Amino acid sequence: MAPRPRTPYLHWTSALPVLAVVLLALVWGRSLPTPLVGLVSLFLAGAVLAAVHHAEVIAHRVGEPFGSLVLAVAVTVIEVALIVTLMVDGGEKSAGLARDTVFAAVMITCNGIVGLCLLIGALKRRLAVFNAEGTGAELATVATVAGLSLVLPSFTTSVSGPRFSGPQLIFAACAALALYGLFVTTQTVRHRDYFLPVTTAGEVIDTEEHADPPTTLVALRSLGLLLLALIAVVGLAKAVSPTVESGVVSAGLPSSLVGVVIALLVLLPETIAAVRAARRDRIQTSINLGLGSAMASIGLTIPAVALVTIWLKSPLILGLSPSHMVLLTLTIVVGTLTVVPGRATLLQGCVHLTLLAAYLVLAVSP
Repeated sequence: MAPRPRTPYLHWTSALPVLAVVLLALVWGRSLPTPLVGLVSLFLAGAVLAAVHHAEVIAHRVGEPFGSLVLAVAVTVIEVALIVTLMVDGGEKSAGLARDTVFAAVMITCNGIVGLCLLIGALKRRLAVFNAEGTGAELATVATVAGLSLVLPSFTTSVSGPRFSGPQLIFAACAALALYGLFVTTQTVRHRDYFLPVTTAGEVIDTEEHADPPTTLVALRSLGLLLLALIAVVGLAKAVSPTVESGVVSAGLPSSLVGVVIALLVLLPETIAAVRAARRDRIQTSINLGLGSAMASIGLTIPAVALVTIWLKSPLILGLSPSHMVLLTLTIVVGTLTVVPGRATLLQGCVHLTLLAAYLVLAVSP
């Protein structure tokens, strides 16, 4: 269901972001005992859910495809803030954190979110229908930026290791930012109709008929509460991150698993919103959320991390391992075959989810 146009001021979605920010102020910079980590984690999850609600209110006000961008950019701000904060605190041991998190985001969005929504759409209406032109443009952009940012560093020879030299890193950051800007312009201005939802009957949906959009005042209030929720998510996630990192190390798991945890956390709002859209026969909206988040994750995270590493003169590892390159290649090939017909069955959804499962298994046991 779409969010209601008006939300009571004492509703939990209004109160929780404020309480989460208050809790953040109380725990900031302190070592947290285990019981307090549990409390912070609960407020963190609540802030994520509140962010979903308020982003959907704003999205319902501005309409598609602008609405899909609201949540995509919001969660990417969380991701960038977490990565930069942990990189500044972690030094050389966090040199590969940006790569791990961005690749995890690509796999979760392109296989997890897209696959789950295709599966839901196919189970409810036998076929999940979407616009092949818009979805193909999204996938092509994601594949290009992912290849330039995450695959190419493993094959360059200017510096040793899977890293870019200074000029190469600047080019990759500028290319990612430029392609993201073109992607947003294409989605919202020049070819907006390619990214509008399409029903199973083939009807393009330009407006939501089942609910009146919220007023400007309600949308602005949700914008303020969304910003508070995002601040709370970033701050509280940083507060519990030492516990997560120490838990990963003590369990003998790869350090790259921290990037997976970050990506899972920041993409939870996208996943919830995409599933809700799929249940309403808005598969194109779900795909916009999934692939748009992948594009925002690379297009905004790589330039931000590049600036930080150049400023701090810290190492940055971007090149993927051979097994991850195989998974990325399979994701692009399977995604292309899924997109071309403009409709998908539950088989395609399960194939994408299988690729995500393979990635998660390799993340735990490389």
